[in-house]
Amino acid sequence: MLKKFEVKGFKNFKDKIEIDFSDVREYQFNDWCIKDDLLNKIIVYGKNASGKSNLGLAIFDITTHLTDKNVTPGVYDYYLNADEETDFAEFHYVFKLENGEVDYVYRKSDLKNLLYEKILVNDNMMMSYDYVKKTGNFEGISKLMPSLNYEFQDNSVSILRYVVNNTPSDSVAPLKELMHFVNNMLWFRSLDENRYIGYKTESSDFTKFIFEKEVLTQFQELLNKAGVNEKLTSIKDPDGQQRLYFNKESLIPFFKVASNGTKALYTLFYWLTEAKDVSFLFIDEFDAYYHFELSEIIVKLLENHNGFQTILTSHNTNLLTNRIMRPDCYFILTSNRLTSLCNATSRELREGHNLEKLYINGEFNE
Repeated sequence: MLKKFEVKGFKNFKDKIEIDFSDVREYQFNDWCIKDDLLNKIIVYGKNASGKSNLGLAIFDITTHLTDKNVTPGVYDYYLNADEETDFAEFHYVFKLENGEVDYVYRKSDLKNLLYEKILVNDNMMMSYDYVKKTGNFEGISKLMPSLNYEFQDNSVSILRYVVNNTPSDSVAPLKELMHFVNNMLWFRSLDENRYIGYKTESSDFTKFIFEKEVLTQFQELLNKAGVNEKLTSIKDPDGQQRLYFNKESLIPFFKVASNGTKALYTLFYWLTEAKDVSFLFIDEFDAYYHFELSEIIVKLLENHNGFQTILTSHNTNLLTNRIMRPDCYFILTSNRLTSLCNATSRELREGHNLEKLYINGEFNE
């Protein structure tokens, strides 16, 4: 699981922004939001242009050089902060894994070019490397793999990735586990189309998975639960392609006439169905097209998927209630700060407090 994340110099984050998943308070309600003493389900609020989408891109930057998984074109344009004097963005991750704690820091000048990497396992230095000066410290890795070649030329190739791919599993188990975690991270949004980062290299099955056994029935049930009282059917058209339709007297193509909210629900269902072993999920503006009651249904749905960490971004203050989650799992983002509700006020927040009312009345220091 991800224990801590920090970023600075990336997009609108000139100064360091951090999120500490280990900052768990002693609330005696909604324990489903917590797993292994870490925050497991989080909702992030923030004004327009505060950087909620960029927070997700920052967290998922690690997938762009440690994996070959999909990155939606264009989302990482204008990579560096325009007001920052330095020519790099710095990312810092701390992972709490079964085989140990891994601390990973790197710098990039753009999406593809690494400038620096450093990694520690259980506070022990494994390696560090300056791609500009072409110097580094490989003492920790060398003890495990003395024959490994450390002569690197291409700063688009991560040394961490090279080491893991060329070292037996047992000798660098925490790093292997880290790579598995990162390979299974998933970011997506459905404001315009099925845009995603991580988990898969491609999603050509996006319109086809629904025809698998019982999947269409499960999606139909989710639609009905969401208040979409329509029936669906699949038909093989004259061209031989299986397609999804609203089951009317005259069949209507699903993807041509479905509302934005219904399509967004389809995208969510697709990922929750296909990404069964996802490690970390970030849904950007997850309820942009949802009625507030449906937003709550989705959050409750994720309660049953506690095997992975989840961050949702939203403007929907109806979700700001201890009936759904808890104050240490709601966060407010500004251009220079990301803080949980319980850290944004001197007031001792209790289960009976109306968090939405406090938020709207300016109780929390943004």
